[in-house]
Amino acid sequence: MTFEEPTASAARAHFDPDGRVRLVDTTMLYAPRSGGVKRYLTNKRAWFAANRPDVRHTLVVPGPRHAHSVDGEVSIYAAPLPFGDGYRWPIGKRSWMERLIRQRPDIIEAGDVYTPGLAALKAGDELGIPVVGFCHTDLGALAALHIGEWAEKPVQRRWATIYRQFARVVAPSRFIAGRLIEAGVNDAIALPLGVDVDAFNPQRADREALRKALGVPSNARLLVFAGRPAREKRLEVLVDAVERLGEPYVLLLVGAGAGAPISDRVIPMGYQKTPAELSRVLASCDAFVHANDAEPFGLIVLEAMACGLPVVGVNAGGVAESVDSEVGELAVASEGAAMAEAIEALFARDVADVGKAARARAVGRHAWSRVFEQLSDVYGHLTDRSGFSRLAPLSA
Repeated sequence: MTFEEPTASAARAHFDPDGRVRLVDTTMLYAPRSGGVKRYLTNKRAWFAANRPDVRHTLVVPGPRHAHSVDGEVSIYAAPLPFGDGYRWPIGKRSWMERLIRQRPDIIEAGDVYTPGLAALKAGDELGIPVVGFCHTDLGALAALHIGEWAEKPVQRRWATIYRQFARVVAPSRFIAGRLIEAGVNDAIALPLGVDVDAFNPQRADREALRKALGVPSNARLLVFAGRPAREKRLEVLVDAVERLGEPYVLLLVGAGAGAPISDRVIPMGYQKTPAELSRVLASCDAFVHANDAEPFGLIVLEAMACGLPVVGVNAGGVAESVDSEVGELAVASEGAAMAEAIEALFARDVADVGKAARARAVGRHAWSRVFEQLSDVYGHLTDRSGFSRLAPLSA
């Protein structure tokens, strides 16, 4: 007597007694003070709850203890990374895989290729379900920056080897999709991220109150960057630029805290816990500056644009896909002199008008609904589950 192995659809059939489709996101890039990836996942959860009622969404992330919240966030204990700004490093791939299987998913999206991503692939094999890889980080570029240029190619090969195992690979920019394709992940697709244009809004501005709180004159040209003081953010380039510019320019570094470079022209500010708090700061400044020339996407750039800020970035990486002369200026290189020149070029224009164009660009092109509609199409194609396209809940 022979037995046939159950098909993937048959294996899933007993996983959803309530008739809902089960989507699980997992990543280690999630911490109390994390930025773009966390906001992507937060907005994704809210959008699916409002627009895909037949989809049950669960988030599996590292935390200080094993826990399961009522709103579907599962945390698995992982040790904190030294100097990791709240990030944690999961070690047990098998225990992570078992926790993913326990969620009874129809599809998993992995936001990294560390322990959670590798465990997601294993869980997908065990369950016979598709696993999507969302590539938020260029590991080859990070290896070159933090270890040395010799490390880029071997890390990139390993990076690509893992991503080729996913049923579909999604990147947040054409830049990262191109890096993946260059490394051999031929079917990688670009899906630029979105922004909450209600939370990030020029109406939150209080310019005079912020200048008073910072102790700078009302006529100061207040430049701002928000993000961790990680090496790849190249804060030293921004500091060099503002020191070259001198009066009346001041640089506000939000989230850098004690890690901010020291300069008389630089003011460090702590992490802003909510979008409303961050939006209030951004909207009260004059321009957003960003020196990373290998940024995978730069969600903070869209958030600044949504707040009505023009952006000065570098003509490279993912930022160059969001910024052009209509909404800001692009420096020719991530160097202090080049950034200073681009900042001066911006302020030689009508900065308020450029800021209005930036806001219009964010509203017109980067609503989260566009992103998640396309993701739903990807999920629906991979799973053949109608819940990813149906707006009305299942009838009782």
